[in-house]
Amino acid sequence: MEITRRDFIKSSFLLSGSLLISSVPLYAAQKKGQQWHPAYEKLESEGKLAERVEQAYAIFENCQLCPRQCGVNRQKGEKGFCRAPVKTVIFGAHPHFGEEMSLVGHHGSGTIFFSNCNLRCVFCQNWPISHEGRGKEVQDEDLADMMISLQKTGCHNINVVTPTHVMPNILNATRIALKKGLHIPLVYNTSGYERLEIVKLLDGIVDIYLPDMKYMDADQAERYSAGASDYPELAQKAIIEMNRQVGSHLTDKRGVALRGLMIRHLVMPNRVAGSEKFVRWVAEALPKSTYVNIMPQYRVEYKAFDYPKISRGITVQEFLEAMEWAEQYGLTNLDPHSVAVKNFYSQRLSG
Repeated sequence: MEITRRDFIKSSFLLSGSLLISSVPLYAAQKKGQQWHPAYEKLESEGKLAERVEQAYAIFENCQLCPRQCGVNRQKGEKGFCRAPVKTVIFGAHPHFGEEMSLVGHHGSGTIFFSNCNLRCVFCQNWPISHEGRGKEVQDEDLADMMISLQKTGCHNINVVTPTHVMPNILNATRIALKKGLHIPLVYNTSGYERLEIVKLLDGIVDIYLPDMKYMDADQAERYSAGASDYPELAQKAIIEMNRQVGSHLTDKRGVALRGLMIRHLVMPNRVAGSEKFVRWVAEALPKSTYVNIMPQYRVEYKAFDYPKISRGITVQEFLEAMEWAEQYGLTNLDPHSVAVKNFYSQRLSG
């Protein structure tokens, strides 16, 4: 039975609503009567958060926040590969309901979209933000106020999207917001292109790591992400460190995420993303209970039309094989939305 891409996308949206009552089990987060606190609050109580902010800000003078290691002095207005100034440029901040179920909950994920990017993929769906840098430049105090506003709105977390090149600002703003009453989890939503040394600096600050694992082969990363041939190696090291810091995906009694590692992997056409290698690596390098979201929503955006292997959407079969590999390698905590989409198409194909 032939299934069109339009059918595939349409059913994905329909399923996302029904999954709010999914019976897929999540981890219990805390013992009865035990009060939860965000990691950054604990670090502040130990008198260490201010020191981390100072360490982070010092990097701006010889910027090596990401693997590009441009070495520019952003404090003096110099710009490197990411083209970002020393202040944050923000495209938007609002409750987001398109993230993973445990991040969205009932009131949304408090998402802050930072402009510019250190990876700049040719198929980026947010290219006006990441490539062109559209947005408004703000002070750290303004960023802190955005965090507080999102919390007051009812958001379950502060979700910083593309944070790598503005990590010092985020840390400073988080500390300012903490003094104003911030008490929800900090989600570090990253492309995965991180330096191990920088991820270690975040230990005890980030509650939830949400990294991509885009490619498993250096040549694919080099071709589609501005020469970043070291992406697979560095992303793997960074994700292992993230797991060491925050461990498994933990939720409260409502199923809302409080802590842990959540990995995203976008299935790409013609096996460009190396999905089988990815799930095998997770099974071998991390607990098989690691939360993994194998995503079917690749679409041809930005400059992807110029690259034959990625100039079409994925097929149902390409998504199904990625999910089947994940099950074959024993991964036990796959994103419930992806599982539902997989089950839906498996039934359609066998019907």
